[in-house]
Amino acid sequence: MLRRQALYILLSLICAVLFIACDRNIPSPTSNATGNIPIGIALAQTSNIALLGQESVAGAKIAGEYFNAKGGINGVPIALIFQDVGGDETSAINAFQTLIVKDAVVGIVGPSSSQQAFSADPVAERAKVPVIGASNTAKGIPQIGNYIARVSAPIAEVAPSAIAAALKLDPNIQRVAVFYAQNDAFTTSETEIFQQAIKSQGLQLVTVQKFQTTDTDFQTQATSAIDLKLDLIVISGLAADGGNLVRQLRELGYGRIIVGGNGLNTSNLFAVCKTLCDGVLIAQAYSPDYENEINLAFRQLYRDRYQKAPPQFSAQAFTAVQVFVEALRSLDRRQKLGQFLLADLRTALNEQLLKGTYNTPLGEIAFTPEGEVLQKNFYVAQIKMDADGNNGRFVFLK
Repeated sequence: MLRRQALYILLSLICAVLFIACDRNIPSPTSNATGNIPIGIALAQTSNIALLGQESVAGAKIAGEYFNAKGGINGVPIALIFQDVGGDETSAINAFQTLIVKDAVVGIVGPSSSQQAFSADPVAERAKVPVIGASNTAKGIPQIGNYIARVSAPIAEVAPSAIAAALKLDPNIQRVAVFYAQNDAFTTSETEIFQQAIKSQGLQLVTVQKFQTTDTDFQTQATSAIDLKLDLIVISGLAADGGNLVRQLRELGYGRIIVGGNGLNTSNLFAVCKTLCDGVLIAQAYSPDYENEINLAFRQLYRDRYQKAPPQFSAQAFTAVQVFVEALRSLDRRQKLGQFLLADLRTALNEQLLKGTYNTPLGEIAFTPEGEVLQKNFYVAQIKMDADGNNGRFVFLK
Protein backbone atom coordinates (compact mmCIF):
# COMPACT_ATOMS: atom_id res chain seq x y z
CA MET A 1 0.00 0.00 0.00
CA LEU A 2 2.81 2.43 0.92
CA ARG A 3 4.60 1.68 -2.35
CA ARG A 4 1.41 2.39 -4.32
CA GLN A 5 0.87 5.68 -2.49
CA ALA A 6 4.48 6.67 -3.16
CA LEU A 7 3.95 5.91 -6.85
CA TYR A 8 0.81 8.10 -6.97
CA ILE A 9 2.72 10.97 -5.35
CA LEU A 10 5.64 10.54 -7.77
CA LEU A 11 3.30 10.53 -10.78
CA SER A 12 1.54 13.63 -9.47
CA LEU A 13 4.83 15.46 -9.10
CA ILE A 14 5.96 14.42 -12.59
CA CYS A 15 2.68 15.66 -14.09
CA ALA A 16 2.95 18.95 -12.21
CA VAL A 17 6.54 19.49 -13.37
CA LEU A 18 5.68 18.60 -16.96
CA PHE A 19 2.72 20.95 -16.85
CA ILE A 20 4.79 23.85 -15.56
CA ALA A 21 7.40 23.19 -18.25
CA CYS A 22 4.78 23.11 -20.96
CA ASP A 23 2.88 26.13 -19.70
CA ARG A 24 5.11 28.59 -21.53
CA ASN A 25 3.74 27.16 -24.77
CA ILE A 26 0.14 27.95 -23.80
CA PRO A 27 -0.40 31.65 -24.51
CA SER A 28 -3.96 31.90 -23.20
CA PRO A 29 -6.79 29.86 -21.73
CA THR A 30 -8.83 30.27 -24.91
CA SER A 31 -6.34 28.60 -27.22
CA ASN A 32 -8.19 25.28 -27.25
CA ALA A 33 -10.13 23.99 -30.23
CA THR A 34 -13.41 25.63 -29.22
CA GLY A 35 -12.03 29.00 -28.22
CA ASN A 36 -13.93 28.69 -24.93
CA ILE A 37 -12.64 29.06 -21.38
CA PRO A 38 -12.37 25.55 -19.89
CA ILE A 39 -13.48 24.84 -16.31
CA GLY A 40 -12.99 21.32 -14.98
CA ILE A 41 -15.86 19.44 -13.32
CA ALA A 42 -14.45 16.46 -11.43
CA LEU A 43 -17.46 14.69 -9.92
CA ALA A 44 -18.63 11.12 -9.37
CA GLN A 45 -20.82 9.80 -12.16
CA THR A 46 -20.31 6.13 -11.23
CA SER A 47 -19.60 4.18 -8.00
CA ASN A 48 -21.19 4.22 -4.56
CA ILE A 49 -21.06 8.02 -4.30
CA ALA A 50 -22.68 8.62 -7.69
CA LEU A 51 -26.05 9.12 -5.97
CA LEU A 52 -24.81 12.50 -4.76
CA GLY A 53 -22.29 13.09 -7.56
CA GLN A 54 -24.95 12.91 -10.26
CA GLU A 55 -26.94 15.64 -8.51
CA SER A 56 -23.81 17.80 -8.50
CA VAL A 57 -23.28 17.13 -12.21
CA ALA A 58 -26.85 18.27 -12.89
CA GLY A 59 -26.27 21.54 -11.07
CA ALA A 60 -23.00 22.20 -12.87
CA LYS A 61 -24.56 21.58 -16.28
CA ILE A 62 -27.42 23.98 -15.55
CA ALA A 63 -24.87 26.58 -14.43
CA GLY A 64 -22.87 26.19 -17.64
CA GLU A 65 -25.94 26.72 -19.79
CA TYR A 66 -27.24 29.58 -17.64
CA PHE A 67 -24.03 31.61 -17.57
CA ASN A 68 -23.29 31.08 -21.26
CA ALA A 69 -26.81 32.34 -22.02
CA LYS A 70 -25.85 35.40 -19.95
CA GLY A 71 -22.80 36.05 -22.13
CA GLY A 72 -20.21 33.76 -20.57
CA ILE A 73 -17.07 35.66 -19.60
CA ASN A 74 -17.86 39.05 -21.09
CA GLY A 75 -18.74 37.49 -24.44
CA VAL A 76 -16.46 34.43 -24.34
CA PRO A 77 -18.28 31.16 -23.53
CA ILE A 78 -17.15 28.79 -20.83
CA ALA A 79 -16.70 25.09 -21.57
CA LEU A 80 -17.31 22.67 -18.71
CA ILE A 81 -14.96 19.70 -19.04
CA PHE A 82 -16.31 16.69 -17.13
CA GLN A 83 -14.20 13.92 -15.63
CA ASP A 84 -15.66 11.06 -13.59
CA VAL A 85 -13.89 10.74 -10.22
CA GLY A 86 -15.57 7.40 -9.50
CA GLY A 87 -15.65 6.35 -5.88
CA ASP A 88 -12.00 6.15 -4.84
CA GLU A 89 -8.95 8.33 -4.39
CA THR A 90 -7.03 6.98 -7.39
CA SER A 91 -9.85 7.85 -9.80
CA ALA A 92 -10.06 11.35 -8.36
CA ILE A 93 -6.29 11.87 -8.71
CA ASN A 94 -6.40 10.67 -12.32
CA ALA A 95 -9.34 12.97 -13.10
CA PHE A 96 -7.54 15.98 -11.65
CA GLN A 97 -4.34 15.20 -13.54
CA THR A 98 -6.22 14.87 -16.82
CA LEU A 99 -8.03 18.16 -16.32
CA ILE A 100 -4.85 20.00 -15.34
CA VAL A 101 -2.42 18.60 -17.91
CA LYS A 102 -4.47 17.47 -20.90
CA ASP A 103 -7.51 19.76 -20.72
CA ALA A 104 -5.62 22.82 -19.40
CA VAL A 105 -8.56 24.01 -17.32
CA VAL A 106 -8.41 27.30 -15.44
CA GLY A 107 -9.94 25.76 -12.30
CA ILE A 108 -11.71 22.66 -11.00
CA VAL A 109 -15.04 22.03 -9.26
CA GLY A 110 -14.83 18.86 -7.17
CA PRO A 111 -14.20 16.15 -6.22
CA SER A 112 -17.38 14.55 -4.88
CA SER A 113 -16.22 13.30 -1.48
CA SER A 114 -13.97 14.67 1.23
CA GLN A 115 -12.13 11.35 1.20
CA GLN A 116 -11.17 12.01 -2.43
CA ALA A 117 -10.38 15.67 -1.75
CA PHE A 118 -7.63 14.84 0.73
CA SER A 119 -5.86 12.88 -2.05
CA ALA A 120 -6.73 14.83 -5.22
CA ASP A 121 -6.64 18.43 -3.99
CA PRO A 122 -2.87 18.28 -3.30
CA VAL A 123 -2.36 17.49 -6.99
CA ALA A 124 -4.06 20.78 -7.89
CA GLU A 125 -2.25 22.62 -5.12
CA ARG A 126 1.15 21.56 -6.47
CA ALA A 127 0.15 22.65 -9.98
CA LYS A 128 -1.33 25.91 -8.58
CA VAL A 129 -4.79 25.27 -10.01
CA PRO A 130 -7.73 26.69 -8.03
CA VAL A 131 -10.24 24.14 -6.73
CA ILE A 132 -13.72 24.79 -5.36
CA GLY A 133 -15.21 21.90 -3.43
CA ALA A 134 -18.97 21.68 -3.91
CA SER A 135 -19.65 18.72 -1.61
CA ASN A 136 -16.59 18.49 0.64
CA THR A 137 -17.61 19.29 4.22
CA ALA A 138 -15.03 17.45 6.35
CA LYS A 139 -12.78 19.34 8.72
CA GLY A 140 -9.50 20.45 7.14
CA ILE A 141 -10.44 20.79 3.45
CA PRO A 142 -9.50 24.48 2.97
CA GLN A 143 -6.32 23.88 4.94
CA ILE A 144 -5.03 21.51 2.23
CA GLY A 145 -3.49 24.48 0.46
CA ASN A 146 -3.68 28.04 -0.83
CA TYR A 147 -5.53 27.01 -4.00
CA ILE A 148 -8.28 25.01 -2.24
CA ALA A 149 -11.65 26.57 -1.35
CA ARG A 150 -15.16 25.26 -0.90
CA VAL A 151 -18.76 26.43 -1.20
CA SER A 152 -20.00 23.45 0.85
CA ALA A 153 -20.39 24.66 4.43
CA PRO A 154 -18.37 22.69 6.99
CA ILE A 155 -20.32 20.12 8.94
CA ALA A 156 -19.55 21.94 12.18
CA GLU A 157 -21.84 24.72 10.93
CA VAL A 158 -24.67 22.49 9.73
CA ALA A 159 -24.95 19.21 11.64
CA PRO A 160 -25.78 20.48 15.17
CA SER A 161 -28.97 22.14 13.94
CA ALA A 162 -30.44 18.72 13.12
CA ILE A 163 -30.01 17.60 16.75
CA ALA A 164 -31.70 20.79 17.93
CA ALA A 165 -34.56 20.20 15.49
CA ALA A 166 -35.03 16.64 16.77
CA LEU A 167 -35.33 17.94 20.33
CA LYS A 168 -37.85 20.53 19.23
CA LEU A 169 -40.00 17.77 17.71
CA ASP A 170 -39.56 15.51 20.75
CA PRO A 171 -38.36 17.20 23.96
CA ASN A 172 -38.32 13.82 25.74
CA ILE A 173 -35.29 12.52 23.84
CA GLN A 174 -32.62 11.21 26.20
CA ARG A 175 -30.99 8.02 24.87
CA VAL A 176 -29.13 8.36 21.57
CA ALA A 177 -27.23 5.98 19.28
CA VAL A 178 -24.78 7.02 16.58
CA PHE A 179 -23.97 5.00 13.45
CA TYR A 180 -21.19 6.06 11.10
CA ALA A 181 -19.14 4.76 8.17
CA GLN A 182 -15.60 4.38 9.45
CA ASN A 183 -13.92 4.17 6.02
CA ASP A 184 -14.80 7.68 4.81
CA ALA A 185 -13.13 10.96 5.82
CA PHE A 186 -16.38 12.92 5.65
CA THR A 187 -18.45 10.55 7.79
CA THR A 188 -15.74 10.12 10.42
CA SER A 189 -15.43 13.90 10.63
CA GLU A 190 -19.19 14.43 10.70
CA THR A 191 -19.83 11.89 13.46
CA GLU A 192 -17.44 13.78 15.77
CA ILE A 193 -19.56 16.91 15.29
CA PHE A 194 -22.79 14.99 15.90
CA GLN A 195 -21.41 13.35 19.03
CA GLN A 196 -20.27 16.70 20.40
CA ALA A 197 -23.72 18.19 19.70
CA ILE A 198 -25.44 15.26 21.43
CA LYS A 199 -23.31 15.68 24.55
CA SER A 200 -23.65 19.47 24.56
CA GLN A 201 -27.45 19.05 24.66
CA GLY A 202 -27.11 16.92 27.78
CA LEU A 203 -28.23 13.74 26.02
CA GLN A 204 -26.93 10.25 26.77
CA LEU A 205 -24.83 8.72 24.00
CA VAL A 206 -25.68 5.08 24.61
CA THR A 207 -23.77 3.39 21.77
CA VAL A 208 -21.59 4.21 18.76
CA GLN A 209 -21.80 1.71 15.90
CA LYS A 210 -19.32 1.58 13.00
CA PHE A 211 -19.90 0.25 9.49
CA GLN A 212 -18.48 0.47 5.95
CA THR A 213 -19.90 2.51 3.08
CA THR A 214 -20.04 -0.74 1.09
CA ASP A 215 -22.17 -2.55 3.71
CA THR A 216 -25.73 -3.59 2.89
CA ASP A 217 -26.67 -5.82 5.85
CA PHE A 218 -27.19 -4.02 9.17
CA GLN A 219 -29.49 -6.53 10.85
CA THR A 220 -27.18 -7.42 13.75
CA GLN A 221 -26.15 -3.85 14.55
CA ALA A 222 -29.65 -2.50 14.15
CA THR A 223 -31.17 -5.16 16.39
CA SER A 224 -28.62 -4.63 19.17
CA ALA A 225 -29.15 -0.86 19.03
CA ILE A 226 -32.93 -1.12 19.14
CA ASP A 227 -32.67 -3.37 22.22
CA LEU A 228 -31.11 -0.40 24.04
CA LYS A 229 -34.49 1.45 24.04
CA LEU A 230 -33.30 4.44 22.05
CA ASP A 231 -35.03 7.79 21.60
CA LEU A 232 -32.91 9.00 18.68
CA ILE A 233 -30.57 7.47 16.08
CA VAL A 234 -28.04 9.57 14.14
CA ILE A 235 -26.53 8.20 10.92
CA SER A 236 -23.42 9.45 9.12
CA GLY A 237 -23.08 7.53 5.88
CA LEU A 238 -23.79 7.83 2.17
CA ALA A 239 -27.10 7.45 0.40
CA ALA A 240 -26.83 3.74 -0.40
CA ASP A 241 -25.53 2.44 2.93
CA GLY A 242 -27.39 5.06 4.96
CA GLY A 243 -30.63 4.36 3.14
CA ASN A 244 -30.31 0.64 3.74
CA LEU A 245 -29.63 1.27 7.42
CA VAL A 246 -32.73 3.47 7.73
CA ARG A 247 -34.83 0.84 6.00
CA GLN A 248 -33.63 -2.01 8.20
CA LEU A 249 -34.05 -0.01 11.41
CA ARG A 250 -37.66 0.70 10.48
CA GLU A 251 -38.32 -2.89 9.40
CA LEU A 252 -37.03 -4.12 12.76
CA GLY A 253 -39.46 -1.87 14.60
CA TYR A 254 -37.56 1.30 15.48
CA GLY A 255 -40.18 4.06 15.37
CA ARG A 256 -38.49 7.10 16.94
CA ILE A 257 -36.67 9.96 15.19
CA ILE A 258 -33.75 9.35 12.82
CA VAL A 259 -31.29 12.13 11.94
CA GLY A 260 -29.29 11.67 8.75
CA GLY A 261 -26.03 13.41 7.93
CA ASN A 262 -25.10 15.27 4.77
CA GLY A 263 -24.39 12.05 2.85
CA LEU A 264 -28.11 11.23 3.03
CA ASN A 265 -29.02 14.69 1.78
CA THR A 266 -30.19 13.58 -1.66
CA SER A 267 -33.50 12.61 -3.22
CA ASN A 268 -31.69 9.51 -4.55
CA LEU A 269 -32.07 8.20 -1.00
CA PHE A 270 -35.79 7.77 -1.60
CA ALA A 271 -35.34 4.84 -3.95
CA VAL A 272 -33.30 3.01 -1.29
CA CYS A 273 -35.62 3.20 1.73
CA LYS A 274 -38.87 4.25 -0.03
CA THR A 275 -41.75 4.81 2.43
CA LEU A 276 -39.41 4.01 5.32
CA CYS A 277 -37.45 7.21 4.55
CA ASP A 278 -40.44 9.14 5.85
CA GLY A 279 -39.69 11.39 8.81
CA VAL A 280 -35.88 11.39 8.59
CA LEU A 281 -34.39 14.77 9.60
CA ILE A 282 -31.46 16.20 7.63
CA ALA A 283 -29.73 19.55 8.09
CA GLN A 284 -29.39 21.57 4.91
CA ALA A 285 -27.16 24.33 3.58
CA TYR A 286 -29.69 25.16 0.84
CA SER A 287 -33.41 25.79 0.53
CA PRO A 288 -35.24 25.92 -2.81
CA ASP A 289 -37.54 28.47 -1.16
CA TYR A 290 -34.79 31.02 -0.64
CA GLU A 291 -35.82 34.10 -2.58
CA ASN A 292 -33.17 35.92 -4.50
CA GLU A 293 -32.97 36.45 -8.24
CA ILE A 294 -30.45 33.77 -9.05
CA ASN A 295 -32.08 31.07 -6.92
CA LEU A 296 -35.43 31.76 -8.55
CA ALA A 297 -33.79 31.32 -11.96
CA PHE A 298 -31.89 28.19 -10.90
CA ARG A 299 -34.96 26.67 -9.28
CA GLN A 300 -37.06 27.20 -12.40
CA LEU A 301 -34.42 25.74 -14.72
CA TYR A 302 -34.06 22.69 -12.48
CA ARG A 303 -37.83 22.18 -12.22
CA ASP A 304 -38.24 22.49 -15.97
CA ARG A 305 -35.64 19.78 -16.51
CA TYR A 306 -36.31 17.37 -13.64
CA GLN A 307 -39.89 18.17 -12.54
CA LYS A 308 -38.89 18.57 -8.89
CA ALA A 309 -37.22 21.06 -6.57
CA PRO A 310 -33.44 21.26 -6.76
CA PRO A 311 -31.45 19.50 -4.00
CA GLN A 312 -28.54 20.90 -2.04
CA PHE A 313 -25.77 19.18 -4.02
CA SER A 314 -27.08 20.61 -7.29
CA ALA A 315 -27.28 24.10 -5.79
CA GLN A 316 -23.75 23.89 -4.42
CA ALA A 317 -22.32 22.75 -7.76
CA PHE A 318 -24.17 25.55 -9.53
CA THR A 319 -22.70 27.96 -6.99
CA ALA A 320 -19.16 26.67 -7.50
CA VAL A 321 -19.40 27.30 -11.25
CA GLN A 322 -20.92 30.71 -10.55
CA VAL A 323 -17.98 31.71 -8.35
CA PHE A 324 -15.53 30.80 -11.11
CA VAL A 325 -17.57 32.69 -13.72
CA GLU A 326 -17.93 35.86 -11.67
CA ALA A 327 -14.26 35.86 -10.65
CA LEU A 328 -13.21 35.36 -14.29
CA ARG A 329 -15.47 38.22 -15.38
CA SER A 330 -13.87 40.51 -12.82
CA LEU A 331 -10.39 39.55 -14.00
CA ASP A 332 -11.31 40.01 -17.65
CA ARG A 333 -12.56 43.53 -17.00
CA ARG A 334 -9.13 44.43 -15.65
CA GLN A 335 -7.08 42.54 -18.24
CA LYS A 336 -8.35 40.38 -21.06
CA LEU A 337 -7.98 36.74 -20.16
CA GLY A 338 -6.35 35.97 -23.48
CA GLN A 339 -3.38 38.11 -22.46
CA PHE A 340 -2.52 35.84 -19.52
CA LEU A 341 -0.28 32.83 -19.60
CA LEU A 342 -2.32 29.96 -18.18
CA ALA A 343 -0.26 29.63 -15.00
CA ASP A 344 -0.60 33.36 -14.35
CA LEU A 345 -4.34 33.24 -14.98
CA ARG A 346 -4.82 30.39 -12.53
CA THR A 347 -2.98 32.31 -9.83
CA ALA A 348 -4.86 35.53 -10.54
CA LEU A 349 -8.18 33.64 -10.60
CA ASN A 350 -7.47 32.06 -7.24
CA GLU A 351 -6.70 35.45 -5.70
CA GLN A 352 -9.79 37.03 -7.25
CA LEU A 353 -12.32 34.40 -6.23
CA LEU A 354 -11.24 34.61 -2.57
CA LYS A 355 -11.83 38.38 -2.58
CA GLY A 356 -15.36 38.32 -3.96
CA THR A 357 -18.83 38.37 -2.43
CA TYR A 358 -21.40 36.37 -4.36
CA ASN A 359 -25.20 36.32 -4.39
CA THR A 360 -25.88 32.66 -5.08
CA PRO A 361 -28.68 30.09 -4.72
CA LEU A 362 -27.22 29.46 -1.24
CA GLY A 363 -27.65 33.13 -0.38
CA GLU A 364 -24.82 35.60 -0.04
CA ILE A 365 -21.45 33.92 0.41
CA ALA A 366 -17.81 34.96 0.63
CA PHE A 367 -14.55 33.26 1.60
CA THR A 368 -11.99 33.54 4.34
CA PRO A 369 -8.40 34.10 3.12
CA GLU A 370 -7.79 30.37 3.52
CA GLY A 371 -10.77 29.40 1.35
CA GLU A 372 -13.48 28.55 3.88
CA VAL A 373 -16.97 29.55 2.79
CA LEU A 374 -18.80 32.20 4.80
CA GLN A 375 -22.51 31.49 4.65
CA LYS A 376 -25.39 32.82 6.74
CA ASN A 377 -28.38 30.60 5.98
CA PHE A 378 -28.89 27.02 7.20
CA TYR A 379 -32.00 24.85 7.47
CA VAL A 380 -33.39 21.52 8.62
CA ALA A 381 -35.70 19.45 6.44
CA GLN A 382 -37.82 16.39 7.11
CA ILE A 383 -38.40 13.78 4.44
CA LYS A 384 -42.04 13.27 3.47
CA MET A 385 -42.70 10.27 1.24
CA ASP A 386 -45.79 9.62 -0.89
CA ALA A 387 -47.89 6.66 0.20
CA ASP A 388 -46.61 4.45 -2.64
CA GLY A 389 -42.97 5.18 -1.73
CA ASN A 390 -42.01 6.14 -5.28
CA ASN A 391 -41.65 9.87 -4.66
CA GLY A 392 -40.74 12.10 -1.78
CA ARG A 393 -39.64 15.59 -0.91
CA PHE A 394 -37.75 17.58 1.69
CA VAL A 395 -40.13 19.68 3.81
CA PHE A 396 -38.29 22.51 5.51
CA LEU A 397 -39.03 23.02 9.18
CA LYS A 398 -39.76 26.49 10.52
